Amino acid sequence: MPKLTDVPKRILIGRALRSDRLGETLLPKRIALPVFASDPLSSVAYAPGEVLLVLSIAGVSAYHFSPWIAVAVVVLMFTVVASYRQNVHAYPSGGGDYEVANTNLGPRAGLTVASALLVDYVLTVAVSIASGVENLGSAIPFVVEHKVFCAIAIIILLTLMNLRGVKESGKLFAIPTYVFVAGVFIMIAWGAFKGLVLDDTMKAPTADFEIKAEHQGLAGFALVFLLLRAFSSGCAALTGVEAISNGVPAFRKPKSKNAATTLALMGGLAVTMFCGIIALAMATDVKMAEQPAQDLLSNGSPVGESYVQNPVISQVAAAVFGDGTFFFVVLAAATALVLFLAANTAYNGFPLLGSILAQDRYLPRQLHTRGDRLAFSNGIVLLAGAAVLLIWLYGADSTKLIQLYIVGVFVSFTLSQTGMVRHWNRHLKTEKDQAKRRHMIRSRAINTFGAFFTGLVLVVVLATKFTHGAWVALLGMVIFYGTMTAIRRHYDRVSEEIAAAEERPDDYVRPSRVHSIVLVSKIHKPTLRALAYAKLMRSDKLEAISISVDPAETKALKDEWERRGINVPLKILDSPYREITRPAIEYVKGLRRESPRDVVSVIIPEYVVGHWYEHLLHNQSALRLKGRLLFTPGVMVTSVPYQLVSSEAAKKRARKRQEWNAPGSVRRGPVDERPKEPTGKS
Repeated sequence: MPKLTDVPKRILIGRALRSDRLGETLLPKRIALPVFASDPLSSVAYAPGEVLLVLSIAGVSAYHFSPWIAVAVVVLMFTVVASYRQNVHAYPSGGGDYEVANTNLGPRAGLTVASALLVDYVLTVAVSIASGVENLGSAIPFVVEHKVFCAIAIIILLTLMNLRGVKESGKLFAIPTYVFVAGVFIMIAWGAFKGLVLDDTMKAPTADFEIKAEHQGLAGFALVFLLLRAFSSGCAALTGVEAISNGVPAFRKPKSKNAATTLALMGGLAVTMFCGIIALAMATDVKMAEQPAQDLLSNGSPVGESYVQNPVISQVAAAVFGDGTFFFVVLAAATALVLFLAANTAYNGFPLLGSILAQDRYLPRQLHTRGDRLAFSNGIVLLAGAAVLLIWLYGADSTKLIQLYIVGVFVSFTLSQTGMVRHWNRHLKTEKDQAKRRHMIRSRAINTFGAFFTGLVLVVVLATKFTHGAWVALLGMVIFYGTMTAIRRHYDRVSEEIAAAEERPDDYVRPSRVHSIVLVSKIHKPTLRALAYAKLMRSDKLEAISISVDPAETKALKDEWERRGINVPLKILDSPYREITRPAIEYVKGLRRESPRDVVSVIIPEYVVGHWYEHLLHNQSALRLKGRLLFTPGVMVTSVPYQLVSSEAAKKRARKRQEWNAPGSVRRGPVDERPKEPTGKS
């Protein structure tokens, strides 16, 4: 089986990397930006649309509130970016929000943050892929008709890319991200030039449509609630900001400085693009509706179920560049690609956070292990599986999925910034240097404002989105929290149970006697080898036991035993119901009851075969017996292997695998032909 999987594995993810090459996988800022910031950069493709969708409930007249909502989102973005720049300098080890909350607010707060981030990372993949499929579907109808299939296929492709390693996947993702950013800026600049200089009238494809308001003439509390809900939807532009603070170890040195610079660059780009798209949407008279088939009216009649509502960015591009033009196609393709690649933020954040949690014994230890390409492969696969499940459950519908979104990220924002305030308060108590104190006070003020603002947004998000699906995200957080608590409790219990107590003498765990048992079915070479091995053990008592299923076979065994003069007592256990495992188990338990301080050593002869299908034909009774004996205290099980001829073929295959080189793994010729390094001897 290893041979069957080795070749495709190397082709798909590349040759394995040595642990000492980890430094080669670190990222420069130009690669780190698309790797860690593709989520907030790409969210400008759907965040403006989410704002307009919510406002459409009150009709097109409510659209004039969108610039003010954009201003609020911009203020929040700058606040969060400024706050996280403090985080990456104070906690450069990569724990991010989890480490900040865990250190300053306690393990429960840290676990709450971790649960929120894990849920948010899964949703980032699901929302980004679903939105990307919808954008691509505006040009390719097949994609829209098979949304779930296409979304799952893209998740699998992204998973394979990330299994190749962070740096290699970052290089693949950099070009589409930069093309998208450049395309959006060109669109904003050209749209501004056409509108302000040329005085050209740009009209979106939906400009002539009307919106049937679900609730007309909203005022007072109802209007405020609607605006808050639109603001909370626009806050999707902030998702992924925390990924940089979690991924500081992946940056090249100086790590904290490079991470802070990348954060500032990401914030500036995202804010500019978000505001530009909102402004162009207003100028081109874009119309969006939560239920376009009924609420969008063309010449007074609903557009119908056949109408496909394109995202805001596609409609703006059609108005600025012209539908079907070169720049329109390039931007549409880049938008779809960058939305797919936005999931890469989660593919870097989730496995790294999972590794830290596994190190703290909150998740299975396997998540702490790096794979062949020095990526956290198990975390990548786990994230992909969870995202595929969400895509399947919600039919790859980004409008439904986005309602679950951003709850987790604002939980982590709020607790992280509160933790940073505690961090600065603690350091200010001992710091005497006035320059450093002024820096700490300024940082504390930034984090205090960040904690207040993000906490306020969290309340708004919970109030406006809870019944629309946010409760699912909260339920996911509770499940993660409970699961991680249970895992930590299990690991702590096991550690306590197996800890070696120094004050207890060795005699405390030393058994009084060893009673060895060799299981015998027939007299053949494996049995004789097991008996010879058992004699070497110098047990206090040695005997062979056989289960009597067929009286004739049992009599033949006893006669052969006596004829050969084997000087080991043979005991026959009756099995009237023809069971093999139960009589042996009952006999071993009986020995344990008679002498609780004795150790029973069960020695089992086993065949070693060379093909996977031969395992189905041999050793099944031994396997079942070993499985049962594992739960019996004071019982040791030893397998004595006997290699059959077919196992020699397995040896040859293993030798070939050792000599085989994966594509690209040998660059300078065979090892024995390489020039030897000087030894220093003359």
